[in-house]
Amino acid sequence: MTEPTQAAGTSVSPVLSVAPVVLPAPGRAVDLHLRVSAPVDGSDLPVILLSHGQGYSNHLSSLNGYAPLAHYWAAHGFVVVQPTHLSSSTLNLPADTPGAPLHWRSRAEDLRFVLDRLDAIEAAVPQLLGRLDRSRVAVAGHSMGGHTASLLLGARLTDPDDGTEVDLADPRIKAGVLLAAPGRGGDALTESIAEGLPFLLTTDFSRMATPTLVVAGDKDDSAHLTNAGPDWHADPYVLSPGRKSLLTLFGAEHGLGGISGYDVAETTDENPERVAAVQRLTWAYLRSELYPGDPAWQAARADLTSGPDALGRVDSK
Repeated sequence: MTEPTQAAGTSVSPVLSVAPVVLPAPGRAVDLHLRVSAPVDGSDLPVILLSHGQGYSNHLSSLNGYAPLAHYWAAHGFVVVQPTHLSSSTLNLPADTPGAPLHWRSRAEDLRFVLDRLDAIEAAVPQLLGRLDRSRVAVAGHSMGGHTASLLLGARLTDPDDGTEVDLADPRIKAGVLLAAPGRGGDALTESIAEGLPFLLTTDFSRMATPTLVVAGDKDDSAHLTNAGPDWHADPYVLSPGRKSLLTLFGAEHGLGGISGYDVAETTDENPERVAAVQRLTWAYLRSELYPGDPAWQAARADLTSGPDALGRVDSK
């Protein structure tokens, strides 16, 4: 397996971004719309599937959000694919659409569908033709997108509609990044969330074995979701087996400094330095997981999570 011809971390490429790339999806409420971002040069490029969260803004929860992450990752050697999930306010689907309001199952199915249709994506973006390394695929997601990503990484739940255990783990996914993702269910949830979003009640990380970086803010109490405080967002690390790392960002709230978009009004903890740390540390983690022996993660940890000016701390198991 060859390394990408772009030496990620030592050079920054201009970014090609194409949207919408439309994948016909029979049986889905609408066809699947994607943004694809990639470096303009390089070959054997690894892939990140990026799942958006939910929020107050109209367009961040779609293929048009998360530019600070998508652009950085693409400029440093990844192909980033961002679907617009059915939960996006940009689609304005009727409230009685099956799976509404958050479409938890179809969100995960969207990401699996993307992997099934990489040939179609390459055909739609000719500049990518023959440049993907399909053996090196990662998934990332913020907030509700973190829940979506966790399902592909091996987390499970019980479908509240029929009582069946849901296993959507995908062996094509080799590593993951969960950003301010939901934690355990049960009595950790607020009463309103337990009633309104019952799929969160049975979240089970005990078989989420895929290597994953969990990113949590130590001021992200998400009081509308959980009674457990900021530690709730560390649950995917604490409660899962296998090789994992936890990045706890000092002073960070749910927006982790502003990762969902540039100058986003709903970011309560705007901090460009924190965003830059998230960009580099998430990229470095995936780089070292997908290319064993690459020193990017070790270097980023040393630079950003040690000493008196540390932006956070890293725990690993």
